[in-house]
Amino acid sequence: MLVSDYDYELPEERIAKYPPKERGASRLLVLNRQTGEIVDSYYRNLDEFLNPGDVLVLNDTRVMQSRLFCELPDGRKRELVVLEKHGNEPQRVMYRGKIHEGDQLTIHSRAASGRPVGTDDRRSSSPCQASDSLGLNSKLIVITKILGNGIAEVESAVPLAELAEKYGTVPLPPYLHRDATNDDKKRYQTVWAKNMGSAAAPTASLNMTEELLEKLRDKGVIIKYLTLHVGLGTFLPIRSDKIEDHKMHSEWFNIPDDTIKAINDRKASFEGNPQSLRGLSEEPREDGRDERPEKEVSGRIVALGTTVARTLEYYAKTGKTSGEDDIFIYPGFEFKIVDALITNYHAPKSTVLMLASAFAGWDNLKNAYNHAIEEKYNFLSYGDSMLIC
Repeated sequence: MLVSDYDYELPEERIAKYPPKERGASRLLVLNRQTGEIVDSYYRNLDEFLNPGDVLVLNDTRVMQSRLFCELPDGRKRELVVLEKHGNEPQRVMYRGKIHEGDQLTIHSRAASGRPVGTDDRRSSSPCQASDSLGLNSKLIVITKILGNGIAEVESAVPLAELAEKYGTVPLPPYLHRDATNDDKKRYQTVWAKNMGSAAAPTASLNMTEELLEKLRDKGVIIKYLTLHVGLGTFLPIRSDKIEDHKMHSEWFNIPDDTIKAINDRKASFEGNPQSLRGLSEEPREDGRDERPEKEVSGRIVALGTTVARTLEYYAKTGKTSGEDDIFIYPGFEFKIVDALITNYHAPKSTVLMLASAFAGWDNLKNAYNHAIEEKYNFLSYGDSMLIC
């Protein structure tokens, strides 16, 4: 199976460069993966497409301020993105610009707008000697090993996670070609973000609001959480020609007991009952009689985002509820838990596009993407969403 098979033409003007003015004011395309039927709607109307008894699972990871602006001793500027750390492994960063083993980089504080902070930011002419709450030389990062693909191992007197929290800015995707603003600090984070550790946001969740969650709860949708810290695999392109040759990097995850129980209870209650999984196009009987219940009860497990889908399917495959998740889902994969998926529009040839293709079917998904482009939906992290059910 070739990576090039999962390509499409994405016009530059369809890429959302900024979040919508109001969170949740985005569009929603609903795709029936059995029939290929498409319905155009709005994210705020998501409750119309979910049923009482559905279990909606959210990722409660919190995005680190992981983008660090640094300087070499000769004044050349470099950018680093702090990557997730697993156990006792070395600290790692993605870097922009040439660096070499042994290089020493000094972190420069930056305003949220991306502009350098002025002279009143307590920096002296020698940032290494700056007095700050983290101590002497706390802003110094040493490159210890170049790993390739823009990744390096580093050492620092203070853990990178602490440096990122104090000096970092929002790690916006590179394709936005801009620095983060004050608005990004809030909007590139879910409204329920809790557990610090992601190098990028679970983007389908960025459109969700507390008001919509409340509407879903009122309807009888069961809301549960898990944690997956989005990491290295989100940034790296697939460099092999064959999909099967690509190796996903590990990401830390944890699924709480109450989430596991809710999923298992729903699966057990509705196993073998196809009436619990009504499609978008179901019509009343031909004689005009509508024998559907007034309040349709469903047993679907709905993943809000590909991070949730990967985590749940890794649990289904391994039985593990915590640890390192390196599952790569591409067409041909058989989903064991996820019955519906809420996701954004993904970049061509990306691993997340392949996951969506595995769930919806590539022909269905490509048709939906073509429709979305024609209808001027916004794509990628700050863009519109789709519900595949």
